Amino acid sequence: MRLVIARCSVDYAGRLTAHLPSAPRLILVKADGSVSIHADDRAYKPLNWMSPPCTLKEGDGDVWTVVNKGGEKLVITMEEVLHDSSHELGVDPGLIKDGVEAHLQELLADRIETLGDGYTLIRREYPTAIGPVDILCRDASGATVAVEIKRRGEIDGVEQLTRYLELLNRDPHLAPVRGVFAAQEIKPQARVLATDRGIGCTVLDYEALRGIEDDKLRLF
Repeated sequence: MRLVIARCSVDYAGRLTAHLPSAPRLILVKADGSVSIHADDRAYKPLNWMSPPCTLKEGDGDVWTVVNKGGEKLVITMEEVLHDSSHELGVDPGLIKDGVEAHLQELLADRIETLGDGYTLIRREYPTAIGPVDILCRDASGATVAVEIKRRGEIDGVEQLTRYLELLNRDPHLAPVRGVFAAQEIKPQARVLATDRGIGCTVLDYEALRGIEDDKLRLF
C-alpha cells in the first residue's frame, strides 16, 4: 500500500463530472489497483475513488491520471507532497466474526426459506474483490439476492452491503442483484438508509433459528 499526503485538487470525468478544490488530503494506492482520496473529517468514506481494475499513470507536472476499464478518469493534480511512503501488508487473514454472528450465518444458510418461500442457497461466503458476501441466494423468481448478516444492524453494515451490491451487479451472470440486511436488531437509522437504497431488512430471531428441529437427513 502506498500512502501519500499532499495538497492537491481532483477532477473526475465519467458518468458525471466532479471537482475537489485544492486542499491537503490522504491518497491511498492499494495493491488491488484501487485509488481513493480521503479527508480528515469523513471517517472511512473517501471523497472520491476508483475501484479496481484501474491503471495509475504519474505524468509530468505532478499530475496523476487514474483510468478504469470503463474509461472513467480521476485526475489528481499535486501541488505539494507532504508524505509519500509504501508498505507491504501481505495477505490479510480476513474478518473473524464473533460466534453469534457466524452461527447466525450458518443457521440462516441452512434455513434459507426463513427469508421467504422459494428461496434457494447459492453459497455462503461468496467471494468478491472487497471481501466475502455472507450469503448469496435466489428468491422464488430466480433473482439473485445478497444477504449481509449482523448481530446488531447499524449504518456501516448497510454501507458494506451497498459496496457488495455495486460489485455483484457488474457480473452479468448474477445481475440484477438485490440486497437483504439481516440482523437480530436493526437500528432505525440503518433501516431508513437501507430502505432508501432499495435494500430489504429482516430481523432474525437467533433463539428461534437455533430451536428449529432439523428435519433434513444427515450422514454425520
